[in-house]
Amino acid sequence: METSDWSDLENDAVVSAYFSMLSDELSGRRYNKAAQNRALQEQINRSRGSIEFKMCNVSAALRGLGLPIIKGYAPRFNFQMSLAEAAARWLARNPEWEIALHRKLQHQMAEPAPIFVGVAPTLRNAPPPDELEQMQRVARRFDAAGRDERNRALGYAGEERVFRHERATLNQHDRNDLARRVRWVSKEDGDGLGYDIASFTPDGQDRLIEVKTTNGWERTPFHISRNELEVAEERRDHWHLFRLYEFARDPKAFELRPPLAAHVSLTATSYEAKFQ
Repeated sequence: METSDWSDLENDAVVSAYFSMLSDELSGRRYNKAAQNRALQEQINRSRGSIEFKMCNVSAALRGLGLPIIKGYAPRFNFQMSLAEAAARWLARNPEWEIALHRKLQHQMAEPAPIFVGVAPTLRNAPPPDELEQMQRVARRFDAAGRDERNRALGYAGEERVFRHERATLNQHDRNDLARRVRWVSKEDGDGLGYDIASFTPDGQDRLIEVKTTNGWERTPFHISRNELEVAEERRDHWHLFRLYEFARDPKAFELRPPLAAHVSLTATSYEAKFQ
């Protein structure tokens, strides 16, 4: 007889199996879901259907954490927070997992085509998804935005992808002269300018691009500095926030223009302490 609540040991076992399959999927390796399910049945004495349902819960938890998910396990929400805790434990035990993933992507990047830039979720004529509140709760508790911000390999790979996107876009518009002048300023000059890429529109106007990258879904929160917000206001005619999401699998994007408060809730997460 199965009990309703899953123990930490059971959650850890399912999460470990999930990350094993996810790693294979992202690397293009074949894997066997049925074999993983059978192994888990023997390990934790749960039914096949129960394990399949739990895998879909793991997808939902990882979405809240700002991570990629397995394609064949559609997220099922209203999961217990203990499942997200199990995923956080796995990440803590395997800190190189995301870093290695983006190092691999950098090596694969030659001169890719421009990214399709869609409409920001806040500009669509549709209500927010029902699961948004739970996803935001998970993201806050486990600081999904902070983990993305600290993942230097992810940030670097995202900036490089947008740098190449801008050059490819200008070349497609027969503005090879402008494409040659696009600069990756955060790499060349440092992070203090309030944007990462100095590019142009096809008619020669400045495009100052701050890149925010996540492996999560389109509504994964992100960190933005006071300096970036100030530059966005000072250069609002030219400043763009370029949001890359689902980056590890098939990068998608949208742009936000100032004022950012029209699109997102800006919450102070730390304070500068000055001596009196």
